[in-house]
Amino acid sequence: MKSMLFAIQAGRLVELPSTDKEHSLRSLAHLIEAVPDFSPGVDLAEAILKREVVCNSGRSLGVACPHARVPGDGELLCALGWSPGGIDYGAEDGRKVHLIVMYFIPEAQKNEYLKELSALAGAVTARGDVQSIAGAEHIGSVREQLREWASGLTDLDPLSSDEEEGGLASLEPGGLPLLVVTGSEGQRTVLCENRELAAALEKDPELDPLLRKRSPFERLGFRFVQRGTTTYDPARPVYDLIALKIT
Repeated sequence: MKSMLFAIQAGRLVELPSTDKEHSLRSLAHLIEAVPDFSPGVDLAEAILKREVVCNSGRSLGVACPHARVPGDGELLCALGWSPGGIDYGAEDGRKVHLIVMYFIPEAQKNEYLKELSALAGAVTARGDVQSIAGAEHIGSVREQLREWASGLTDLDPLSSDEEEGGLASLEPGGLPLLVVTGSEGQRTVLCENRELAAALEKDPELDPLLRKRSPFERLGFRFVQRGTTTYDPARPVYDLIALKIT
């Protein structure tokens, strides 16, 4: 379960903001798309959603494992979502899903993915279900439980708390959301909790062309991935992004 442990260490475990299945899957796909090693040109969210129509990934015991496979090499990538209220996922046993473990699988990593999925199934089955995760009071408790699962089934040692503080975990889980409102003559307004980052982006002369490309880009020590764009008039698009600290 190395990729699962890496995901937890890198901040790709989040409390899902919605109990809507599609919205939750898109949120997790955006986290994986923000990883620097993610394959460019792959619309992971659409690939995941199309596969869900053919084969629902909610099997049983409150867990779903949506995934998408692509040709070639690359890293096996993972993102995890916790839903304390549960998602009506259409699972085989009719139960709500409280834990979504999403995978991006290059073809060369197929066997590694199958091993990891088997280990995850064994961890869940050994506990009967994910009730302890479903009833957790906060995401920190979920993180510790999942780290215990992963570290008990892999030879990879977890990071120490000091090491985590220097990485993506120093941000809110899953990254920093922000909105960029653009106008004419290079004017823009950036809305996010990090005021210094917002001020720097508002003055960045190279930001507008990067936003128009709608591809992930790196600026100011962050990697930015677009989650969506809303155009209120041709001159004032609003870009919805997530920022992940580059370590």
